[in-house]
Amino acid sequence: MDTQMPFDTSVPQGAHAAPAASSVPVTAYNPTYDPLVSPPGQGQDYAPTYWVATAGEPPEDDGPIGGDIDVDVAIVGSGFTGLSAALTLARDFGVRAVVLEANRAVWGCTSRNGGQGQNASGRLYRSQWISRWGLDTAKRLDAEIREGFEYWKSLVAQVDCDAQPGGHLYTAHRQKKMAFLANEARVMREVFGYDAKMLSQAELRERYVHDYEAVGAMHEPDGVGVHPLKLAYGYLRQARALGVRVHPSSPVLRWRKEPGAILLETPGGVVRARRVAFATGGYTAQGVNPLLDNRIMPVLSNSLVTRVLTPAERDAAGLKSTVFITDTRTLRFYYRLLPDGRMQIGSRSALHGADAQHPRHLALLREGLACKFPSLRNVDVAYSWWGWVDVSHDMMPRVTQPDPAQPVYYAFGYGGNGVAFSAQAGKRLAERMMGKDGVAWNLPIYDSPLPGHPFAPFRRIGQALLYRWYHLRDEHL
Repeated sequence: MDTQMPFDTSVPQGAHAAPAASSVPVTAYNPTYDPLVSPPGQGQDYAPTYWVATAGEPPEDDGPIGGDIDVDVAIVGSGFTGLSAALTLARDFGVRAVVLEANRAVWGCTSRNGGQGQNASGRLYRSQWISRWGLDTAKRLDAEIREGFEYWKSLVAQVDCDAQPGGHLYTAHRQKKMAFLANEARVMREVFGYDAKMLSQAELRERYVHDYEAVGAMHEPDGVGVHPLKLAYGYLRQARALGVRVHPSSPVLRWRKEPGAILLETPGGVVRARRVAFATGGYTAQGVNPLLDNRIMPVLSNSLVTRVLTPAERDAAGLKSTVFITDTRTLRFYYRLLPDGRMQIGSRSALHGADAQHPRHLALLREGLACKFPSLRNVDVAYSWWGWVDVSHDMMPRVTQPDPAQPVYYAFGYGGNGVAFSAQAGKRLAERMMGKDGVAWNLPIYDSPLPGHPFAPFRRIGQALLYRWYHLRDEHL
């Protein structure tokens, strides 16, 4: 652990009085943004998501950076992870961080995800943890992620975010997937002590949902669906109440190191920080930070939300529960009945931002919904959007200091399972920045940097080939 210097908890030098959120300059939303080829952007409006339409007015922020300032801690990215880190710094260490956001506050992954809070992180199942790292490490990793899930639930309890408890369903979209789910349920029960249960098709339909594709399911009791933007707004209000300063429309264009500090260049001025945390997820532009270039694979995910379904329509579709659901495809569908009676479903999308608006991606979701619930084939779609997911090349996240010689930290690679784990990741990110000793630091998600991509220039060619293989395997093999 590197030597820590005392932190100054006063207001950053050069900081201005906080304006109302409405005073922040806003530019048009760019639906073709692509982190591999696009600059970070500045001041973009939110994507037209259901969450944005129903979250209410955004909380006040502190406006764009308006000159050079010196700070102790700068956090780049104002989503779940960045705000969780800022909350921990302020609450547990008395450090009032400065949070820099390229566009509007909580603009990226946090305002576009499915709101599925799982006791998980990354793309690997617990049986795969055992195969990769052995039983002892898998159990310790489970304890860490379970602790993080409980911490996240404590934050959810403090915010009115339309929480839907009840656990999580993995539905087997083909008969051969039942054996896979049965093995996962056994591992979760016998090895990790969870009350995971297998459900037959009849039990699934009687208790939860009449998904025409599903031949059965595994139910795990740990899972809470949330309105992610309402939750993020709650984080934002709490952080600012503790003295955290959140500056939208302040993209970090580049950074450089000087003795004792990292200089972050924004359009409005240079932020000179003694420690920096990057928490920009799938919206991490290339060329801003060499420690992050080619360390994640940004993958687009599409979502839609229908109009409000009538009680008769819900009955006809067999929608008896608001428990959120994921199917067993590699290119999975995730779906649930929202508190106001709408259906939400999401899955994969385009390979490139330039192609994100093509109608075929929305058509894929509509067909997926219709295959699961034939009576909803022609239901009107009220909201449709897409967003970038940060997938690491080994399918697991990292919360670490990648170079001990530089006071730069990051948390990335949730692979679509960051709604809940981002709270723990942000907390651990703050603790690592403050030099706190922890028994968890030698876990694989903390003790190494994100692996680089060995064939980065060709990654999307590989992604296209993998998508074709996954589709063949999911649907025909």
